[in-house]
Amino acid sequence: METVTYKVTGMTCGHCEKAVTEEVAAIPGVTEVRVDLPTGHVIVTGETLADDAVRAAVDEAGYELAGRV
Repeated sequence: METVTYKVTGMTCGHCEKAVTEEVAAIPGVTEVRVDLPTGHVIVTGETLADDAVRAAVDEAGYELAGRV
């Protein structure tokens, strides 16, 4: 199990938080997703987390993954 923090740009409200959380949580192996709107951080916990999969999920939600924190 690992936990990785990502910086996501463009999130400003509860709808943003929900959209990103739902898309990232759907990635196989992800067990928990927490979003901190003020910092733009998305904290993902799971097994064998792939940055490309997280990036694709964030893109699908309509936001941009700036990278790991």
